[in-house]
Amino acid sequence: MPGAETIAAVVEAAVAQVAVTLRPDVLSAMRAAIDTERSERGRAVLQQLLDNAAIAARDVVPLCQDTGTVWVWVELGVEEHPPHGLQAAVDSAVASAYRENGLRMSVVRDALFDRTNTGDNTPVFLDVTLRPGTGATVHVMLKGGGSDNASMVAMLDPSAGEDGIAETVLRAVEAKASGACPPLIVGVGVGGTFDSVGKLAKKALLRPIDELSADPRLRAFEARLLDAVNASGIGPAALGGTTTALGVRVVSAPCHIAALPVAVNLGCSAMRSLTVEVG
Repeated sequence: MPGAETIAAVVEAAVAQVAVTLRPDVLSAMRAAIDTERSERGRAVLQQLLDNAAIAARDVVPLCQDTGTVWVWVELGVEEHPPHGLQAAVDSAVASAYRENGLRMSVVRDALFDRTNTGDNTPVFLDVTLRPGTGATVHVMLKGGGSDNASMVAMLDPSAGEDGIAETVLRAVEAKASGACPPLIVGVGVGGTFDSVGKLAKKALLRPIDELSADPRLRAFEARLLDAVNASGIGPAALGGTTTALGVRVVSAPCHIAALPVAVNLGCSAMRSLTVEVG
């Protein structure tokens, strides 16, 4: 059974790795985009991002000065017991990782009444869910303020359908992409409830760009959304071009008959996440 300290050790190592290493699928997608980007300026930006990634990996320095908040999602096998003291353990691990690796602390004590820095980038935003089997799947994501600030939730009428969802996604990108450091990965959540649809959009960002959906309907819808986003002309660094996004990923779920919740969570050009199997 993976205990709290085992999971915490995975989180600490993951933070140190992803802070300085661009996700491999994003790296490959950027390299491919240089060949298809129509804008000379856009190609130059993509090359600069690749150069930045190479320097970060070589010198072991952060990909971006905004080293973000830390989201940890633990999918625990139903045959396991929930680890005692998990929040405290991952908080300690993240505090150590940020201190030892010289990462920027970006968490305030209270969003409303006490916006002083906690000084160690905790608390970690921790979710624990159950999945079949044993062991645990640990997802770690560093999320910068610019991309998270570009998120949105809309409660659509069910009659809006796919067209309404597409319009919502495109509206979100056109309104906020420039502050989210494109080229983006666009995470879209559809379904659930007001409080859960945002999490679906964030989970969507975890699926690699080169991993297509097994559902042909979802695969076609993601391709449609990607074409629409890239037709916006926002481009790399919002300086114009055809590569506003490298990929669009959608996660859907059941919902009320009277509802069509939609959430958009943008992943920036420094997409930093890692998934590790434990136990």
